[in-house]
Amino acid sequence: MANRRVIIVGCGGYIGSHLIDRLLEDNSFEIFGFDISSHKIARHLGNPKLHFTEGLIDAGNTETVLRPALETADLVISLAAVCQPAEYVKNPLLTIQSNFIDAYRLVDLCAKTGTWLIHASTCEVYGRTIDSYLPDHSYDDPRLFEQIEDETPLVMGPVVNQRWTYATAKALLERYIYANHTELGLPFTIFRPYNWFGPRMDFIPGRDGEGVPRVLACFMKAMLEDQPMQLVDDGTARRTITYIGDAIDAIMAMLARPERAKSRIFNIGNRDNETTIADLALMMREVYAEITGLERYREHPIETVGSGEFYGPGYEDCDRRVPDLTRAERHLGWTAKVGLRETMERTMRYFHAAYADDVAVKDRSDLAGISP
Repeated sequence: MANRRVIIVGCGGYIGSHLIDRLLEDNSFEIFGFDISSHKIARHLGNPKLHFTEGLIDAGNTETVLRPALETADLVISLAAVCQPAEYVKNPLLTIQSNFIDAYRLVDLCAKTGTWLIHASTCEVYGRTIDSYLPDHSYDDPRLFEQIEDETPLVMGPVVNQRWTYATAKALLERYIYANHTELGLPFTIFRPYNWFGPRMDFIPGRDGEGVPRVLACFMKAMLEDQPMQLVDDGTARRTITYIGDAIDAIMAMLARPERAKSRIFNIGNRDNETTIADLALMMREVYAEITGLERYREHPIETVGSGEFYGPGYEDCDRRVPDLTRAERHLGWTAKVGLRETMERTMRYFHAAYADDVAVKDRSDLAGISP
């Protein structure tokens, strides 16, 4: 049987690097990867089944760069995005450009060629829960906070809160994909990640990146550099954390069951791993004390900071993300397996090996090969 030819846009990022690990293990895929960086997939660049092109894919060059590969591709997996909350407020134009304007050209191209498009969206398209807008909300009624793919309203905050530029751009692209499906027959699958944690996630500012990463890397930087962990707005927001290995299992299940995956949107998360950000900080202190053998981390300082001070004006948070996973279980045969504490242990061991000052690492790019 001939190899399946897969285009991955954003192959060198966090999700893309783990997906390439798995696809190359399978040995039945030929990958045409595109990204602005190959740092996280460096160990695979000599593999004859990976054809990597470095550079930005944007609205101006999508047709010329991707069309030749699309002529013989079986499917496209779209992972490229600006997905750092700090950027939504600081650089809203870039956020909209990356997550809609650059991305919709790829949708057009897949519609023209009839190529199956698997697109990474986000659970943030749901916005805030309906429950959060009710007086004295208590999350007593799951219908007001649980998120079902084709039923739950998408509730965004006001335009002046530019934190929603990311969610609205992603939501509009979902609608654009669906419109191309209904009018032009575009084969599609959309998945909505719920806080996928694991090795290679984000960066540590001042070491291998600049800016404000997501909460995991922010808390790790604080412990690595002996600074207080900062809880935005008291850390009351709730998140449903999913181990990256489980998440990649879900994507592989889509590839294994194309007829069950096509024309559907999937929540991909682990509802058993729900936590507040405040409780996540407490767990990370305990886990890091165990990893390092240093009891002082159990009492590592934690301080609160307002969202406006931390992110800048125009920030508003999603209050809670609880996925209904019936569709993924029924059509993909997929359920998440890795618990919250094990997820944090695996992830934080990677960060310690990669960044701790007392760990001798000659070439940090080698750590891209650490198994999840």
